Amino acid sequence: MFHRLMFPLALLLLLVPAMVFALNYPDHICADCHSNTGGEPTEVDHHHLAGSAHEDLDCTECHADIHQLPHLDDLATVDCGSCHEDVAEEYYQHGRGVVGVNDAVPTCTNCHGSHQILPPGEIASKVHPSNLPNTCGACHENQEFIKANNIKFKHPIEVYQKGVHGQATAGGKDTAASCNDCHSTAGSAHHILPPGNLKSTINYFNISKTCGTCHSTIQDEFEKGIHGELVARGEVDAPTCTQCHGEHGILATDDPRSPVSPFRVAEATCTPCHDSAKLNEKYDLPSGRLQSYVDSYHGLKSRAGDQTVANCSSCHMPHLVLAADNPKSSVNTANLEATCGSCHPGMSAEKASETKIHSVAGEVRSGWPYWVKIIYQILIFCVIGGMAGYCLLDYLRQVRNMMRKKQVRRMEADEVVQHTVLAISFSVLVVTGFSLRYYDAWWANMLFGREGGAAIRGLIHRGAAIVMTLGAIWHLFYLFTLKGRMFFKDMSLSFLDAKQFYGMMMYNLGRTDEHPQMRRFSFVEKAEYWALIWGTIVMAITGLAMWFESYLVAYLGKGVLEVFLVIHYYEAWLAFLAILVWHMYGVIFNPHLYPMNPSWLNGKMPKEMFEVEHPAAKSVGNVDKAKRLGLERDV
Repeated sequence: MFHRLMFPLALLLLLVPAMVFALNYPDHICADCHSNTGGEPTEVDHHHLAGSAHEDLDCTECHADIHQLPHLDDLATVDCGSCHEDVAEEYYQHGRGVVGVNDAVPTCTNCHGSHQILPPGEIASKVHPSNLPNTCGACHENQEFIKANNIKFKHPIEVYQKGVHGQATAGGKDTAASCNDCHSTAGSAHHILPPGNLKSTINYFNISKTCGTCHSTIQDEFEKGIHGELVARGEVDAPTCTQCHGEHGILATDDPRSPVSPFRVAEATCTPCHDSAKLNEKYDLPSGRLQSYVDSYHGLKSRAGDQTVANCSSCHMPHLVLAADNPKSSVNTANLEATCGSCHPGMSAEKASETKIHSVAGEVRSGWPYWVKIIYQILIFCVIGGMAGYCLLDYLRQVRNMMRKKQVRRMEADEVVQHTVLAISFSVLVVTGFSLRYYDAWWANMLFGREGGAAIRGLIHRGAAIVMTLGAIWHLFYLFTLKGRMFFKDMSLSFLDAKQFYGMMMYNLGRTDEHPQMRRFSFVEKAEYWALIWGTIVMAITGLAMWFESYLVAYLGKGVLEVFLVIHYYEAWLAFLAILVWHMYGVIFNPHLYPMNPSWLNGKMPKEMFEVEHPAAKSVGNVDKAKRLGLERDV
């Protein structure tokens, strides 16, 4: 019986050391498979671990699930928290991602690496300040990752690397702010919270403290100033550090691209708030500060490229911005002598208090500047008004002289009315249509900026559209009359028009001195007419579609409406520019016609003008027939 018990006991005593050994294989056994592998399986030996924070650990201290050799291909994820319990306790959230809930939350190896883990102070460490942009950028510059996780900031690392902080860390300065310096909460790089969390270092109300870890003096000045007081009070519309300097791409103040550079601080940084009607009303601030600065001596010099001239921060201080009634304010009356004297030595207190920095010539209300302004305003009105009046009288006289010459009838009375209806309705449509698109332009505000103006604009626009459409229908019926049929025949395109266009190009380029002989209608007038027909049809169809958009969307879909909107807008530009350039030259600025072709007024034009513009009209149109139709009549 004893002998039978001794054998299993001896076998057990032999197996226990073997089992213990199996759970803690020496590293040289692991190296037999993981050295000189070429990458498959993973190549890891003591050479790779040299200098690592974990070089003294055995493989199985991290890979604790290896119970047999060869081990399974799919090993369990290394539990770093078994040794780093304090870090594991801190690391429960990364931005909006929660550990164990979101798969996108980075793991220890994503940031620190796997085997070659170096302390943060080592220059080669993945979490050294100079390498953090690349480490964080593995996720935050991955556009697929950003899209999948609905991250709005598309290129934070790229922008950061262009700024002063990114350039400093890239140059090896570990004291410059890197990712962890701004985003780590409670001083821990493993405790990164989203900006919406009140404890986050990048929460709006904590930003000055975050920047103050490096810029403590500036933080103190900012928080004592009016902006810092408003932020501390909970006002989210008050500026904080990132609102003026930017978030990731912070540039040096002497960089012309920086929003706080002398070139841009007024317009890019101060104006968005101080020209806001909403903020000026809320905080009872004067408006028009930018314009008055730009028009002043300082503003003009700044725009001319002078970096030394005073800008907003020169007078109001860049960070310690205080209200003018604060005794410590740099723009308080008692301190103006020192403020102005920093640029203008010898400035007296009296002179400094009298000088109105934001006052320009148009704003002065007393003293000699006021009376000089009044005199110049009267002078400008009289001189320029007199010049304009003289030019107008001279122009009208030229028109009367031209209309006294021997005339021929170019258009009948009903044709003149058709043209007038078209001209007026087209002009109204242009003004009211572009007033909708460019509603914030000064002329649009002047016409329709008052209360109810938008509704009135719409009524006028649609009314003009109806008038123009009725005019087009009238013209359509006109084409069935005897004069209309003759008009249509003479207006029809032919090969001769192409030939005359080529001839005019050669003539204008100086290749020939022979001017093409135009008939009743030149190719220029025909091009205008058919462009008008096309444009009227397009604008009528697209305009009706927008007028009754609910029906269009219901039957054809929103996509068709959007196409019609684009067509209507750009066809309007095409028509407007064609009239402005082509038609105005053809009836006014052409030297043969100046001061104008008056037929749009009474249907008649000077005979000599007609013979210059349409010398072939008689020879090809049958003079008797032309007279019979009223196309030529001496008056």
